[in-house]
Amino acid sequence: MPDTSRTHRSDEQPEVGVGRVSFMSVPGAPVETRRQLLVKVSWMLLWMVYLLYPVGDLLHGGHTLAATVAGWIALVAFVCCYISLVAFRSTESMRPRACRVVVAGMVLTAVASAFALGTAWLTLFTYASVSVAIIAPVRYALAGVGGMAGLTVVTGLLSHADPGDIPTIALTAFLSGVAMTGLQRLVTTMRELREARAAVAHLAASEERLRLARDLHDLLGHSLSLITLKSELAGRFMDAGKDEAARTQVADIEKVARQSLIDVREAVTGFRRPTLPVELAAARTALAAAQVRLDAPPELVDAWPGLAGEESGALAWALREAVTNIVRHGEGATLCTVRADEVWEDGGERYAALEITDDGAGPGKSGPGNGLSGLDERLALVGGRLETGPGERGRGFRLRALVPLRAASVPAAKAP
Repeated sequence: MPDTSRTHRSDEQPEVGVGRVSFMSVPGAPVETRRQLLVKVSWMLLWMVYLLYPVGDLLHGGHTLAATVAGWIALVAFVCCYISLVAFRSTESMRPRACRVVVAGMVLTAVASAFALGTAWLTLFTYASVSVAIIAPVRYALAGVGGMAGLTVVTGLLSHADPGDIPTIALTAFLSGVAMTGLQRLVTTMRELREARAAVAHLAASEERLRLARDLHDLLGHSLSLITLKSELAGRFMDAGKDEAARTQVADIEKVARQSLIDVREAVTGFRRPTLPVELAAARTALAAAQVRLDAPPELVDAWPGLAGEESGALAWALREAVTNIVRHGEGATLCTVRADEVWEDGGERYAALEITDDGAGPGKSGPGNGLSGLDERLALVGGRLETGPGERGRGFRLRALVPLRAASVPAAKAP
């Protein structure tokens, strides 16, 4: 049986956000699955190194039993508050007021534990500073982080902490808060960019719909008016007994109707035909969602400005099919390379070549699927051809689409 899991076949647009993207945890995005929660908590645990100081103090600090138990309770409660704030602050259950209550509890815990248990517990102010940067508005974030650093110094001095450790701990708390402030601004910018990209796509679709509506209005308005007029004339001729003239009008109505049908089909075909710039932008989004990097030169968008609509549409279909295959069947792929070239055949024919390769596992032993067969037929309709095979060094999959580059016809100059 062929290995259908590696078969490169599909002629549909890749579904963004499906498959490997489920393992991703986008900063600032709500946690939707257990896997995303696990990824987010795992990243947070990497930054728990500063908790070694209070843990070591509880284990070897020589506190009384009551103080040790109270310290463990305070530490567990502090960590739970921190994890819940970072992991769930984007969900409906964590309203802004609840977030402020959680951070206030963390600050009070840090202050109380520093006074009760000693210098090692001042490291909790690092996490409290990060939490303040998370929930504070952008214009107040730096002031809040600075206030937390100042509170660290004041608490250390009043609790008679080691004077040599206070500046280091305060600076760590300040820099950690500043770093989180920068991350929050980056997350905000990313969100705005995603919203702007969605708005641009919506406007582009609306503009295309308006164009189609204008074309149909211009095409059908004239044709239907002419059909109405000739129908009235045919009716009058029939009433007057002029059968031959009526038949002439009916024949004209048939011609106009047939031509209108052809015009509408051409308009709809132009509306549905993909273009290389649009498909390249869609490919970038789809591959990014599948954690695959796209390597395409900027000049690819205008590689063949004089290419006819049918040939350009065929290359756009090739790019769409190749990206769909990488997203759905390119196991292990991390890079997609798109290159444009011009090829001269032995007979003097010049071709535009679009090559898409990935570094995945390849198609295996299975044959081409329906998507590649349909793409081959599309290219054949415009005089092109499809070439497929393994990528460089036998790894990955290579798709190469070629369409003829026909020189634009130039009208001959009239003799003087």
